Amino acid sequence: MGSIAQARSAVSAARALLVDMDGVLRLWPADDAALERAHGVPPGSLRAVAFASALLDPAIRGATSDAQWRAEVVARLAALAPEADVAALVAAWSAPTAARLNQPVLALLRQVRQRMSVVLLSNATSRLPHDLRALGLDDAFDAVVNSSEVGAIKPEPAIFLHALAQLGMAADEVLFVDDTAVHVEAARALGLRAERYVDAEALRAWLLAQGALGDD
Repeated sequence: MGSIAQARSAVSAARALLVDMDGVLRLWPADDAALERAHGVPPGSLRAVAFASALLDPAIRGATSDAQWRAEVVARLAALAPEADVAALVAAWSAPTAARLNQPVLALLRQVRQRMSVVLLSNATSRLPHDLRALGLDDAFDAVVNSSEVGAIKPEPAIFLHALAQLGMAADEVLFVDDTAVHVEAARALGLRAERYVDAEALRAWLLAQGALGDD
């Protein structure tokens, strides 16, 4: 108890938490091997195509829509596997129900929200609002910062600065949690109090030390 109180007194009180979506709150299958086998496409090809920077970056920057991105994924996979039903594969792979919510983290966010604003900060396509509704998360945040609406992506400073401006807060008043190390480092460089997500228990300990959960 004493050490936590001392740690809090050394920094200004946190007023908001920025939290990542995928890899923190929403967890996708570790690989797509079974899905690729079932639909007859080469192993590893789905993510290699869908997450290629030349294809994904315009979608998460808002230069192309989610529908355009997925259509291009289908077209490129069809070129690799002409006999496969790649449209069905992409639909199954990207369905909101293909992922699961990280319930322990969601419970922590509910606790944090009793003390401060909780804002989703995600590198996402234009489909994010639909996904939040499908997952029952449309009321889970005080605000949503979607890279495809901002036109900048993590780890670029612009998206963090946009979030800070929207909050009207200084960087050292804001917590940030993400599972990608380079995003965490970028946030720290701007003065945010950032932590890389490993698991819910470690996150709980960090949030407690930051004064985001109270003293329980």
